[in-house]
Amino acid sequence: MTRAPVKVPQRRVEKSIHLIRGEKVILDADLAALYGVATKRLNEQVRRNRQRFPEDFMLQLTAAELRFLERELNAANLKSQIATSKSHGGRRHLPYAFTEHGAIMAANVLNSERAVEASVEVVRAFVSLRQMVASNAQLARRLDELERQYDQQFQVVFDAIRALMMQPESKKKPIGFRPKALKK
Repeated sequence: MTRAPVKVPQRRVEKSIHLIRGEKVILDADLAALYGVATKRLNEQVRRNRQRFPEDFMLQLTAAELRFLERELNAANLKSQIATSKSHGGRRHLPYAFTEHGAIMAANVLNSERAVEASVEVVRAFVSLRQMVASNAQLARRLDELERQYDQQFQVVFDAIRALMMQPESKKKPIGFRPKALKK
């Protein structure tokens, strides 16, 4: 009996991606959940295959980054998956964060069908975010161009308005009585 392919909603994957140290990453706990394995198992396979995870594929969070991320997740009314559990058990080490390439490599070292299937959605989510960033940058450039263009055009309008606001020099005689001695 063949198993139906796993369909991981891309939106779920996108919500799991965070910006840390200028990199878009996904935390080990989120990646493990997407791949259908325990976080402990994922990290175990990463340790066994450490040579496959250079610094640009994976990084370990600092305590400060972890605190910041926990505040960010709680501020967004999300359940924090990175906090420690009861007094015994839970995380004993700071979590790992995987870049797009690290997430693909993790699927390869896990060597499970679900991990491979879910990694496709992970890649799609990273690509989607990259496209959004690119389109936003393109939109910002276009907006700057329009602003420069319209600044010059509006300068003409402002000059015209100022000219209309200035009182023209009158060539008419002033109204009122002026004695002949004061006339020029």
